[in-house]
Amino acid sequence: MTDTSQNWIPTGLRPGARVVAAMSGGVDSAVTAALLKQAGFDVIGITLQLYDHGAARGRTGACCAGEDIHDARRVADQLAIPHYVLDYEGRFRQAVVDDFADSYVRGETPVPCVRCNQRVKFDDLLRMTESLGAEAMATGHYVRRVDGASGPELHTAFDQDRDQSYFLFLTTQAQMSRLVFPLGDRTKGDVRKLASELGLPVSAKPDSQDICFVPDGNYARIVEKLRPQARLPGDIVHVDGRIMGRHDGVLRFTVGQRRGLGVGGRSGEGDVDPLYVIRVEPDQRRVVVGPRQALAVTAFRLAEVNWLKDDAPDTGPGPARPVAVRIRSSGQRLAATVTVEPGRQDGACVVLEKPELGVAPGQACVVYQGDRVLGGGWIRRDGLQSGWAPDHSERVPAAVSA
Repeated sequence: MTDTSQNWIPTGLRPGARVVAAMSGGVDSAVTAALLKQAGFDVIGITLQLYDHGAARGRTGACCAGEDIHDARRVADQLAIPHYVLDYEGRFRQAVVDDFADSYVRGETPVPCVRCNQRVKFDDLLRMTESLGAEAMATGHYVRRVDGASGPELHTAFDQDRDQSYFLFLTTQAQMSRLVFPLGDRTKGDVRKLASELGLPVSAKPDSQDICFVPDGNYARIVEKLRPQARLPGDIVHVDGRIMGRHDGVLRFTVGQRRGLGVGGRSGEGDVDPLYVIRVEPDQRRVVVGPRQALAVTAFRLAEVNWLKDDAPDTGPGPARPVAVRIRSSGQRLAATVTVEPGRQDGACVVLEKPELGVAPGQACVVYQGDRVLGGGWIRRDGLQSGWAPDHSERVPAAVSA
């Protein structure tokens, strides 16, 4: 079968050009490589080995594990393209895993997939692309590259249920000029159907669901192993100041958590509201809990902001520009205004139109205008403004999303 939809090919990338296909071993990257081959490009497949090969053998459901490397090689053999496996275990540990553990120790809610794309896949791998004499690198992300008047732009995927733009906000304009996303105009069903019609050996392979280096979902075990100091005990304190109990390490708690608090799950005698983690204070080894409405946040600050356009929003005088922001990869986009901090292109202030529950330090906040990604940054601990006052009887409106 030949796929005729080639809207994904950037202007200026001609048939015959050398293109690197980042192959994780899953169906998306396999179809990406196949589409490149069909379009007449000189394709080289590259897979990153992020774990010890012997320890990873037999693991499935995680990107770049042992079986995934084997599957990527099988696809490359079928497509008759060269395939290379690069040992990035040390680099991945330093740039992604250690950062993840340190973020948890700081009481944050990290997003390691963003760091992996930024520091490994779109930085190191693009340098490898250049060393191989390739003009571009293609990935299986569900996003779209649109060649605008001032250069390439990052847009959300056609299939909003699969959109992965949240994870790519730290991509630079220079990187965008060398990236290709063949799946941005397709649905996941279309991709699986195409893989089946092409006879690719991974057409029915399940998608990975967890963070690749935490396949069992037990984040605390990983953090405890890497940063044993995070096991130090401390108090669980209610927002009104009452000590509710003790914990055996802040690493086991994240903002918005309801289960596993170990303090009965209620605010106290006579209270009917269940308890949630409102914030984590690692310096005091303290976990602060309270009712759900205490999670409401109306404004926050961003650090390490990256703008994927010529100028950041509102760098000049005038009112803040209305945009939409997303603070969770699967969350809805929220109406907001964003203002760049005076004298700091890498800092910004976000004011939400309506309070949002569970905004946590360490989360990524991505800024959109329509379906275009303008940029984003990391939510800071300082600057979080609560939309709830404990001495008021009113509750957060029902329209606020969880």
